[in-house]
Amino acid sequence: MVEVLHRIETPASADEVQALIAAAGAAGRTLEVVGAGTKRAVQPVRADALLSLARMDRVVDYAPEELVLTVEPGARLADLEALVAAEGQMLPFEPPHLTTLLGTAGQPTVGGAVAANLSGPRRIRAGAARDHVLGFAGVTGRSEVFKAGGKVVKNVTGYDLSKLMAGSWGTLAVMTEITLKVLPAGRTEATLLVFGLDERRAGELMTVAMGTSAEVSGAAHLPAFAAGRPPLAAEMPVTALRLEGFPASVQARAESLMAELRRFGRIEALDAGHSRGFWAQVREVEAFAADPRPLWRVSVPPAAGWRVGDARLGDPLYDWAGGLVWLLSEQPAERVRDAARALGGHAALWRGEGPAFEPLSGALAALSARVKAAFDPLGVLNPGRIA
Repeated sequence: MVEVLHRIETPASADEVQALIAAAGAAGRTLEVVGAGTKRAVQPVRADALLSLARMDRVVDYAPEELVLTVEPGARLADLEALVAAEGQMLPFEPPHLTTLLGTAGQPTVGGAVAANLSGPRRIRAGAARDHVLGFAGVTGRSEVFKAGGKVVKNVTGYDLSKLMAGSWGTLAVMTEITLKVLPAGRTEATLLVFGLDERRAGELMTVAMGTSAEVSGAAHLPAFAAGRPPLAAEMPVTALRLEGFPASVQARAESLMAELRRFGRIEALDAGHSRGFWAQVREVEAFAADPRPLWRVSVPPAAGWRVGDARLGDPLYDWAGGLVWLLSEQPAERVRDAARALGGHAALWRGEGPAFEPLSGALAALSARVKAAFDPLGVLNPGRIA
């Protein structure tokens, strides 16, 4: 349960953010940093005040011809998606919103998506959120203002702090401005569906598909439980492959891929409209939204993804060609984490009782502590969000 805080700070500028962090550090107080707060429950924070970036929601600069977008962290994802779509462009990492899955209200922000390094199905082709952050400005837990990267696709060499911030969940610094690389959106898309495969066979199919020249931009497998849940409500397991681009290219690649995968069984194609709807369901994990069981986000090497289901831990849904497994499980946390670790990955509890992130150990823990000490030695920002 998320703690209700009586003190809420809503800065409207980087200067105000700096002043609030400086005052908190001087007084020995802590701050919970949020955008819209839609993912606060993933790992609740106990802090003295809430620092909301919701008022810092401006589009600072958008240069479609340069494929560059600069925004403040409170800018809403839905607004940015509409903005770039009007120019025939997209946010390449296809950030999920996950409000239905997590049962939260509000409009997710770009700052939250980058801080959590959230990426949708297109990650397997376009890369993660961190790969599209060209630069940012921020304020450390020491109340020091700094900038990293820049506003051009080709940037200078040096420490890649953008990748450090992405996935730090606001524990190192508060980003006050973010510059993203955008890309042209595909003119159309199509999805190939293969029905009735078990998880091992589906994993093999996705591996084969990713190894072709078809440029697959989405690969997911919904076993019987996930496929049978609304809104898809299919009668058997479904394995899906998405292709995006110019119409003639999509058609040619689809025909080639269908010929390559014919040995796996019957293949059907979804047109562009139905394809978009299907992948929105996968991205938002809608099949698991109404299920009360604890929900895990398991990251493993794609070729090993099917083994998560083989371990019989619960009910899985596979994205990223098997590299991302959403898992409904009532098994003890240690068993889920051990299974993920045995496959070369890790597991985070996104919905349920207990710590979301597994505590680090050994050299990794020591390195993390040094980074934290460099940015936020007093532990002002989001204390306890990442162990």
